[in-house]
Amino acid sequence: MYQYIIGNIEEISEDYLVVENNGIGYLVYTSKNSIMDIGQNTANRKILTHLIVREDVMSLYGFTSDEELKMFKLLITVTKIGPKVAIGLLSTLSTSNIKVSILNKDASTLSRAPGIGKKTAERIILELKDKIDDNIICDEGSYDVIPRDEIEEVVVALTSLGYTRNEVFKALSSVDTEGKRTEEIIKLALRRLSK
Repeated sequence: MYQYIIGNIEEISEDYLVVENNGIGYLVYTSKNSIMDIGQNTANRKILTHLIVREDVMSLYGFTSDEELKMFKLLITVTKIGPKVAIGLLSTLSTSNIKVSILNKDASTLSRAPGIGKKTAERIILELKDKIDDNIICDEGSYDVIPRDEIEEVVVALTSLGYTRNEVFKALSSVDTEGKRTEEIIKLALRRLSK
């Protein structure tokens, strides 16, 4: 029903925003990643939205990136995953981390999110593995498009040196990977990680 709202962010809480548009304040539930993305830039912001209608309530969920909105919509298709659990997962991990965890059947990484135990994480993997692009992983504003096998090589190499998967993905998000070989990507990521 609502594709997006453009307006001033009048209030930022731990898990929601109030976006004012034409004198109406819209309460929009969101992830910590979107809240961090907004930062101090609260004027005239575009929030991509998804309306959920239940018997007794209508709730608006919104994100600053299309990638995060798409992942939210995918997550709420999983059996017994509601919007609050989906928001919790998107607040804990980036969309790229979620994709890689699903493709690699990494239930322990998904289980870090509140409300997601091992069985729920395994259900997410089972129900979404065929809906995630198996060859390319990309995230707007993150790292450039890299083939999945190259990402895994980089992740394995760097985690074997003692870095966590989250640290590796954070480093990759600030490295220009386009047209570079795996060895070059590892060296660039290591420079970021050693700072």
